[in-house]
Amino acid sequence: MIGLVLAAGAGRRLRPHTDTLPKALVPVGAPGAPDSERSILEVTLSHYAAVGLTEAAIVIGYCGDAIRDRQGLLERRYGLKLHLVDNDKAEEWNNAYSLWCARDHLADGVLLANGDTLHPLSVQETMLAARGGDKGIILALDTAKPLADEEMKVTLGDDGRMRRITKLMDPAEAAGEYIGVTLIEGHAAPALVDALRATFERDPQLYYEDGYQELVNRGGRVDVQPIGAPDTRVPWTEIDTTEDLTVAREIACRY
Repeated sequence: MIGLVLAAGAGRRLRPHTDTLPKALVPVGAPGAPDSERSILEVTLSHYAAVGLTEAAIVIGYCGDAIRDRQGLLERRYGLKLHLVDNDKAEEWNNAYSLWCARDHLADGVLLANGDTLHPLSVQETMLAARGGDKGIILALDTAKPLADEEMKVTLGDDGRMRRITKLMDPAEAAGEYIGVTLIEGHAAPALVDALRATFERDPQLYYEDGYQELVNRGGRVDVQPIGAPDTRVPWTEIDTTEDLTVAREIACRY
C-alpha cells in the first residue's frame, strides 16, 4: 500500500496564498515558529512515513512545478519515494478526473488524502487498523462534528455501509461527514476506476465522491470508519478559505 495525495486544484478561494502555490504547499505552521513553513502536504507525508508507508503518489496540476521542484527535498525529509502524476485538466475539471488520473497506482492499494485537509496521525492509524475481511473501500467519517450545508455528508444503509454521499443533503439525515481520507484496496480499484470514468464523462465538474456514489449505485460496496469515538471531536479541517487557514494553523501545532 502507498500514500496518495490529490494536490492538483487551483484553490482560488485561498488567494493570495495560492497565487503561486497549490493549496497543498500553503504553510500551516504558526508564524514565527521553527516549523512555520511546514505545508499541508508535508503534514500528510509525515503521517504516511509514521505509519510505515515507503511510497506516495501526488496528483499535481495547478502550479505543479512548485511540487516537482520540491520532490527531492520531500523524499529526503520524509523517507518516501514520491511518484508525481500529472492532471492535464486540473484548472478545467473537478477531482473525479483527478483521482482517475492516479488509476495506475490504485492497483497497489492506496491511503488517499485530499491535499487541502489537515488531520492528525491518528486518522491514518485508524484507517489502516480498519482493514480486513472483504472490505475494499473505506471512507473516514467524522461522526461527532455538527453538520451544515457545505460538508460532504454520508448516510448509511442498514448494513452500516455508505448509501449516499453528497453535500446536497439535509444534515439531520447524515451519519457524519466524509473528511477527505479513503483507504482503497487494490482489489477494489478496477470497479472504482470504471465508476470514476463514467462520473467525469457524465459531467467533468463532478467530485470523486460522486464516483463513490456511482459505484454504490452499481451495487458496489463502500464501507465507513469513524475517526474517533461518537462524542469525541478529532481536530481536523478542510482548508478552502483564509478563515480555514487560520483554524488550520491553530490545530497544526498539535500534530
